[in-house]
Amino acid sequence: MSDSNIFDNHGQARLIESFYESDIAAQLQKLLMNEIPWSERSIQLFGKKILQPRLMCWMGDDGCSYKYSGTVFEPTPWTTTVLSIKQKIESYTENNFNSALLNLYRNENDSMGAHSDDEKELGDKPIIASLSLGAERPFIFRHKASKEKIKLNLSPGSLLIMSGDTQKHWKHEIPKLKIPLEPRINITFRKILL
Repeated sequence: MSDSNIFDNHGQARLIESFYESDIAAQLQKLLMNEIPWSERSIQLFGKKILQPRLMCWMGDDGCSYKYSGTVFEPTPWTTTVLSIKQKIESYTENNFNSALLNLYRNENDSMGAHSDDEKELGDKPIIASLSLGAERPFIFRHKASKEKIKLNLSPGSLLIMSGDTQKHWKHEIPKLKIPLEPRINITFRKILL
């Protein structure tokens, strides 16, 4: 397991390669593909309702609703698999999380547009721990003021931790690709302020 800083200006981002070894990451992906109640959700964007280009599930403790892009997400109860992942990440990061957004990118056409996780219920300096399982995908940070771009390749089993002022100063995205890809699951653990 290697832990490296991606940046520490205007926030902090660290990438932990092989947080889960590849065989365990593959087992976790298989379990999650089958046990999560994946759904296609719509959000409000520029006054229009559009389907998100991926499947998702909002999971968490009771009362941890999450609102973004004009949509309120009520939490699905934790599954045993996600709870065990959460506990391992909490132990490593020495932080507690009460919710998680799970995304299933079915193929190269699924994506996540450039955004910041800066909703008020996450607080001023949220810590977000993001685990990748399945196909390796590029992850792009863009600085809001300088337009600096940092591209990472998130491999299966890797853990990306964003903290400090990252959400104030940086946007991040998972772009569509033109090459065929197998599915990828991403779990972003967060703490909703209640």
